Amino acid sequence: MSRLPDPVRDGLARGWKVLGAEHGPLPERIECDVAIVGSGAGAGITAELLSRAGLKIVIVEEGPLRSSTDFHQRESEAYPSLYQESAARKTADKAINILQGRCVGGSTTVNWTSSFRTPVPTLSHWQAEFGLSDYGSEALAPWFAQAEKRLNIGPWLMAPNDNNDLLRKGAASLGIAAAMIQRNVKGCWNLGSCGMGCPTNAKQSMLVTTIPAALERGATLLVQTRADSLQLRGDRVEALRCVPVTLAGDTAASSSTTIVARHYVVAAGAINSPALLLRSGAPDPHGRLGRRTFLHPVVISAALFDRAIEGWKGAPQTVYSDHFLETQPLTGAIGYKLEAPPIHPVIFASSLPGYGREQADLLAQFPKTHALLALMRDGFHEQSPGGRVTLRSDGSPVLDYPLNDFVMDGARRAFLSMAEIQFAAGARSVLPVHEMARRYDSWAQAREAIAALPMKPLLTRVVSAHVMGGCGLAGDERRGVIRPDGTHWQVANLSIHDGSIFPTSIGANPQLSIYGIVNRIATGLAKRLSGRDVALA
Repeated sequence: MSRLPDPVRDGLARGWKVLGAEHGPLPERIECDVAIVGSGAGAGITAELLSRAGLKIVIVEEGPLRSSTDFHQRESEAYPSLYQESAARKTADKAINILQGRCVGGSTTVNWTSSFRTPVPTLSHWQAEFGLSDYGSEALAPWFAQAEKRLNIGPWLMAPNDNNDLLRKGAASLGIAAAMIQRNVKGCWNLGSCGMGCPTNAKQSMLVTTIPAALERGATLLVQTRADSLQLRGDRVEALRCVPVTLAGDTAASSSTTIVARHYVVAAGAINSPALLLRSGAPDPHGRLGRRTFLHPVVISAALFDRAIEGWKGAPQTVYSDHFLETQPLTGAIGYKLEAPPIHPVIFASSLPGYGREQADLLAQFPKTHALLALMRDGFHEQSPGGRVTLRSDGSPVLDYPLNDFVMDGARRAFLSMAEIQFAAGARSVLPVHEMARRYDSWAQAREAIAALPMKPLLTRVVSAHVMGGCGLAGDERRGVIRPDGTHWQVANLSIHDGSIFPTSIGANPQLSIYGIVNRIATGLAKRLSGRDVALA
């Protein structure tokens, strides 16, 4: 039986310049025009644009190069090889589990393809509070449009799976608006395993779009290679020191690689980007680096139906509701976006409360289980300052994100909203994902019980797949780490091009915000470095 085309393996066979791990040893020294740390949303857009400008690019990725041939729709394979800390990265107090990609393509390789432009209220807040006068929706619209065209972002034209349709049905019965989510896919097989890597190359991630485009133009990709530190002198970076790492992330050898470039772009993702600057002793005269890191803290509600829902089948996220964002003042009590996550056995078992017989009973009902999640919009209120990235003794990053009463009030309201919608959709019982919650057989029973739950860290199960901030944009150096054009305020040849530059959370899945905003700042960087006008194609 012939295999599906694998553009990555085909590119390697044609001679793409890929080094590290099984692709060959790293050289002691590399010289280039631009070194890019990371290969996810921001790094991929940057790599394509800078390579189009004729610049010599080196891309440094801590994770492995895996492609469609390697994606077998198995959680046991995907989490250890494609995610930070085997999909078990946690905040300092272990109260929040964080899903982040760690592979070529970064989180774009393993996300669920949900694509939203940055909401207008978020941009207006940035303009008013962070001096980002040129970050209005009209100014950004053409950059979003280019990214949407390049990555095939558009409406999902197939019917939603049952897991998503129950959100639509329950919301409609309560008079709550719900809409369809745009997705960045082309020829999607509707398999439902997006979080384990796309085996058909339908997902238009950086793995199959911008990174290959840069490699075709002669860029060099270093894999299983950690950017250890930037070597700074005065207001400039002189070199980037990198070390080889194993698949598990341990240092693989005592040798190191030095990359000398004209310019350095850090796009390793929020948490890792601030950590690299912290390890490097980057200037931080106003104490902004690593602070104001946001997560869209997520709480989950599981519901049991009388029929099979099979939440693992079909496009993972296709329906959403912003009702509880739009009816909540931006700077008031924390609002939340509702979506329906895919349900797969390992994530399901590790997220649900309880153990032993109690959990076994829940797992026995796995096919009939429905799930909703609420993404809380953090960063807009004085009681929502987010978290702080710091370094452990070995230099690895950790995020301290306190779940205070302000955030946990939002979690309680979200549990109530989700339970009401699930009962309205016909649920037999609802289980808020909380260690002290039980299955509730009616909305009245659930409403009373949820109102009484102690909303405390570790008791309330909180997760996140959206990490933002830590190297925030601002119109002046007192309010941020990065200039509006993406350049570091104090280091002339250093830019940050990822979700860490957001001054607040987005209030929506952030990948398209990264694509659009980085499209603009990377186009500007290409012009400054090469004198050439370039565009995504």
